[in-house]
Amino acid sequence: MESIGKYLKRRREARGMSVGELSRATRIPAAALCRIESDQFDDLPGEVFVRGFLKAYARAVGLETDEVLARYTSSRRVAWVTPLPFNTPIERPPTRRFGVAIAFVLLLILFTLAVSIVLKPRGRDLPQELSQAEPSAFTLTG
Repeated sequence: MESIGKYLKRRREARGMSVGELSRATRIPAAALCRIESDQFDDLPGEVFVRGFLKAYARAVGLETDEVLARYTSSRRVAWVTPLPFNTPIERPPTRRFGVAIAFVLLLILFTLAVSIVLKPRGRDLPQELSQAEPSAFTLTG
């Protein structure tokens, strides 16, 4: 069985297309097309790009994309690696820091309340309107 690069080159030449014409039709750089036809896939950017280039190449020369990708996969014997599943982070119980923060906030509120009670002026509990009125206005007549 001929290599995928030679197969694609033969199909391109059978259609009477030059590398430059194919490059314009597929928008794949001519250097990348030459590497594909020379089976130098390791010199191309990456597996995803190679597969995309092969699909575009196959469409441009009138081949089935699935057939071209199957030939490529069998020639490269690419091992598909399944990614490891993401482990969810371990749920940690609330730490003492959270409890300490809550206790600190409560103590701060209690301290503010205590200071406001201590510093509150004594003997001036009456509203301003009542404190300026004459004392006789408050006496009960019987």
